[in-house]
Amino acid sequence: MRAAALVAGAAAVALMAVGCASRSGEVVPLPANPAQFAGWSCGRIDDESERVQRRAAELAWTVDERSGNNIVALGVGVMVFWPALLAVRPQGPEADDLAQLKGRFEALREAASLARCPPLSADLPAARAAALPVALGERLVYEERPHARRAATESVWTVRALRREALEYSAAAPSGAGTPDAPGEGSPLRHDHLGNVLAAGPGMLMWPNLLRGDLVLGQVMAGEIQVVDDPLARARVRAQVVAFGPQQVGGRRFDAVVLELFGDVLEGAGSTRLDGVIVVDRTSGVLLRLDLRSAVPPFRVMRRLVRVEPR
Repeated sequence: MRAAALVAGAAAVALMAVGCASRSGEVVPLPANPAQFAGWSCGRIDDESERVQRRAAELAWTVDERSGNNIVALGVGVMVFWPALLAVRPQGPEADDLAQLKGRFEALREAASLARCPPLSADLPAARAAALPVALGERLVYEERPHARRAATESVWTVRALRREALEYSAAAPSGAGTPDAPGEGSPLRHDHLGNVLAAGPGMLMWPNLLRGDLVLGQVMAGEIQVVDDPLARARVRAQVVAFGPQQVGGRRFDAVVLELFGDVLEGAGSTRLDGVIVVDRTSGVLLRLDLRSAVPPFRVMRRLVRVEPR
């Protein structure tokens, strides 16, 4: 009863202040006891802090998408999550969940302080990095073409950083590459461990919050595919998990998840159909395959990972 009263009071204050909507960053945390984390190692505390923030980010995205604001995407990241959350409605079950997650996160940070843990590092812990199918400095070589009848070119993504939030690359394509989404020399690229592309170079495709949760068979998600630096070029899509299985690429083993894509490219007052397939590695989010079919050129691409070159 006391917990429910705390949550209800927090929601009431928020509603009185701003009407029917408020900032998720204003959700009052539901207190958690740091003593429950006594005896935890610093690494375990950090991993749980990361999990809590990622779960809260997914929850905020879901509420934001339902309310139609679609602005939580701006600046949301695992390491800077709480100050960046905006525009969700702190009411009902989501308010309870956010309050509990925020309280748990603050308790974890207090436990870390009591244990004299160093500040939470943005870098992926060494043991987790070693378990990934790609390593720092390796080059991921992709075969690219806009459709099956065009000759393929190659683009190269060089792994530059392994972060808790994302893998970071320097992406380059050979001179004269003709794919509409081919990156220029040294373009930055980041994807999270689910396979969402969070940042990319001008003209490239990104889908910052399409894939969510545990990626279980039959799961359906919704989001956008965007063309970087072109706010009018975007597609509303749904993704459904249809298969899992091991996949070998150049002697490298990946744990693949296959998702079917279907939706519409928005064009003025109308739209154009889009469909396709995306395949990502479940442990790292590494893109293994992207097929998009559409009458709109930026959303017409075939991309395959063909090999991974050691550093």
